[in-house]
Amino acid sequence: MNFAFLIPRRGGDRPHWRPNELDDELFGSRVRFCFPIVKLLDYRSRWGELEGSGNLFATVVMAHLKALETRSDRQERQQWKIALTRRLYEGGFAREDVINLFHFIDWLMSLPEELDREFWEQISQIEEEKRMRYVTSVERRAKEEEAVLLVTRQLHRLLGTIAPEVEERVRRLPVSRVEDLGVSLFDFNSEADLVRWLDGVEN
Repeated sequence: MNFAFLIPRRGGDRPHWRPNELDDELFGSRVRFCFPIVKLLDYRSRWGELEGSGNLFATVVMAHLKALETRSDRQERQQWKIALTRRLYEGGFAREDVINLFHFIDWLMSLPEELDREFWEQISQIEEEKRMRYVTSVERRAKEEEAVLLVTRQLHRLLGTIAPEVEERVRRLPVSRVEDLGVSLFDFNSEADLVRWLDGVEN
């Protein structure tokens, strides 16, 4: 499957919108750029070709098409999102490619909170089944980093400057302890209170 220039999403759901040239003029100089295009909507009738393709970009096209088709049916979108994510795990792609493309699919095929929670449960099962810890491990790490960053900001706001070695101890905490710290920090009046708290949970 070969791809040339892609029509962006703005206008991408209008079948007859097919610009194939760019014409611009500035200070008497003019440039005209003509290019071949691929309209993603054209692949609706070639779905079997997409499914049978080992090209990583075929999944991008499939996600785009299903995102458009399921705008008014989030339940169906959830099922397609699960299916396309499973396809990533079964396609033999590199780990980095799986993670990067998953984030694209996750953004493109957004879900309401409840359906999103169910989606993540399904993805965890797929990872267990395939014995691959790609997506959920990345998401978990990102959430842990976000929690540490939030607590660290709160500590600086309450206590001012914190010694680098003390801040490093906070960053090494497991996520469950970070959550505990987020509750306890409002009782701190000084860095010494924070250090005592850290001593207590680390021992």
